[in-house]
Parts: sequence; C-alpha cells; structure tokens
Amino acid sequence: MEEKTIVCISCYYKGYDFMDEMKKLGNKIILVTSESIKEKNWPWHAIDEVFYMAEEKPSVWNLEHLVQGFSHLMKTRKVDAVVALDDYDVEKAALIRETFRIPGMGQTTHRYFRDKLAMRQKAKDSGINVPEFTAVFNNDEVNSFTDRVPAPWVLKPRSEASASGIKKITSKEQLWEALDILGEERHLFLLESFKPGDVYHVDSLTFHKEIVFTSASKYLAPPMQVSHEGGVFRSKTLGRYSDEFKALEEVNAKVLSSFGLINGATHTEFIRGKEDGKWYFLETSSRVGGAHIPDLIEASSQVNIWREWAKIEDVLLRGKNYEAPKPTGYYSGLIVALIKDKHPDYSAFESEEAVKFLPIDHHVGIVYKSTDPDIVQERLDSAAEKIQTEMLNILPPKSNKLTS
Repeated sequence: MEEKTIVCISCYYKGYDFMDEMKKLGNKIILVTSESIKEKNWPWHAIDEVFYMAEEKPSVWNLEHLVQGFSHLMKTRKVDAVVALDDYDVEKAALIRETFRIPGMGQTTHRYFRDKLAMRQKAKDSGINVPEFTAVFNNDEVNSFTDRVPAPWVLKPRSEASASGIKKITSKEQLWEALDILGEERHLFLLESFKPGDVYHVDSLTFHKEIVFTSASKYLAPPMQVSHEGGVFRSKTLGRYSDEFKALEEVNAKVLSSFGLINGATHTEFIRGKEDGKWYFLETSSRVGGAHIPDLIEASSQVNIWREWAKIEDVLLRGKNYEAPKPTGYYSGLIVALIKDKHPDYSAFESEEAVKFLPIDHHVGIVYKSTDPDIVQERLDSAAEKIQTEMLNILPPKSNKLTS
C-alpha cells in the first residue's frame, strides 16, 4: 500500500487519536505545531517529522513564515493532504492548500467555518434562523441595529473559538465604550441579539457531501456561561429517536449543505429560543469539538470521531469508499471544571456509570454512560454539586483552554 504524506497543523495540543489512526493506516505524518507546546505528550510513535512555529501571541503564527517554511518542506517531500486539528488552524491550513494547490477546503469555503460574520450571513441567506446581527463597520448601521433590536446584545470576535472574547452588552453607552476600546480592531467583531435559550451542539462526519454520522447533545452549562462566570461545564447526549435529535439533525444538515462542506468532521452549535421554541444557528467549525466532547460522543455511540475522521481522510487519498460504524444507543454525560489541585482525587466520584476520568492538570473531568438518561442526569447533578462546594477554582491558570 502506497504511503501518503499528511501534514497536521495544530497550534494547541490535540489530535492524538487522529495522528495515531493515520499512522496505523500506513501514512507518513508531519506535525507543524507551536514551539511553546513541543514538550507535550504528542503521539511521537506516529509522527515522522515535526516542525515548530514561534507564536506572536497564543495561537497566532506569522503566516508569511508558515508559507516560507512549507515551501522549504515541499522541496523534498510530496504532501498529499493538509489537516487542521484546531479551530485556530483552519485558516492556516486553507492558506497552505491554496498556495501549494493541495486538495481540500480552500480560503473561500473556510470563512463559513471560521468567520462568525460570514457564517451568519450565509445561514441567513440560506433561510436558516439566526439571532439578529450586524457588522460593526459603520456607525449608522450600528445605531440602526440598536434602535431596532432591544438590548442585551453580544459583541463577538469573528474568528475566536467557542466563547473566547465574547462580551454581553446591556446599553448603548456600554456598546460604544466597548467599540472605542477595540479601536483599529473593531472590524474583527460583530454584534448580535442576546437570545435566551438552551444551547446544543451537533457533531458530525461528512463524506462526499453526505453526513454519515451525527451526535447531538445539550449543554447544561454553555461555554459562554462557564467562560464568563466560571463554574462547571456540562453536556449530555440526546436520544437518537427524540424530537430534539431529529430537529437538530435536520437543521445541521441544512447548514453543512448550504456552507459547502464536502468531507470531514464538524462541530455546530444551535440555540432553542426560550420565547418562541425555534432553533437558531449559532456557529459551526470544520473540526472535532473541543472540551473533551469526543469522549462524550464515544461513550454514547462507541464512535471515536477523531479516528473516523482519519479514516475518511485516508480513503479520500486512496479513492476508496468509507462506511461509518453503526452507533450504539447509550446516553452519556460530560463534566469538566477547573479545580484548585493539580491532580483531583476521583475516589468520591467512582460509580458504575463513571466510565472515564480525564487526565487534565488543574481540572476534574468525568464521562458518564448509561442506558437510562435520568441516571446520567443524576450523576452530572451530583458531581456538579460536589465540585462547586469542595473543589472549584474560578481563576484559571494561564495555560487553561476549554473550548467546545
């Protein structure tokens, strides 16, 4: 079997299972990552070569240097595919593909999976419900929006991952103060209506434009709430035959089709409006969900979404077909929280349903699994109460990154 060369780009430590699976499938793996995380426990057994990039600030590389480095790499290596392992790497990978004419998502399509303003406009144009929003380029347009749409609003970075950098705004005065502070970076943000409701995430695998696997879950403590208020991050899967699952599966398919996704893994978020019960698109990304969501998915379905994504990339390179595994019908729950101690004592959390304790420094992380959704909910509630009262640390270490 011919060995293919895959370049994995990741400015954060993730994608262990993806690279491990790619190597098992007979491929050569080249990792391009940040110099600051070179000591992490990467799957060195699977990585043939590694190149390091200096960071101008967290997750930010000099793209000109990246292209120059890749040009040097290409002189003696034939690269078959470039894969972005983190949300922040999607545009890096698209730039490399476009520059060196490597197949895969290019810079036009990547904006729908990276730029929150572009994805909202595309969703709206495609007839998909989105919270009311506006660009903040023009003062008159901002004033018109705030006159028409009542506060509160949310000022969001267009290209940050998950809840990073989001600010809730309650008055015009507060908004203009925030825009003035942004200064020359104002164009990198958007403004939208704050819509109360329950937040959900849909994690999918797509092959030749067909969604071949879907997992739908409900956040019990959404990333934005945890990011701004501290606390305990929780999510639980939905029953595959529930009305919520079916509705999310349908709207998720419409989003991915409208946005032009052809192959790969996606993580998409929706909100169900508290006032009207409608489903609203929040954002999507062409990568595996963070915050240990893959562990949640695997517990309920026995599908490792990182490894299945690797299999898709492999068959695409070899011109073969892909068949997704049939998911099992368990319910699962995930809880992650920042704690005071570097290594938690999990003895008080042990139970038949606790199937995985996540090894994350300064965090407690537990995955629950059961055939009964009520038991999963009970375990999540009980763990959250214990963590809140005995273990929680609101101020994160600088290295902390919890994104979904």
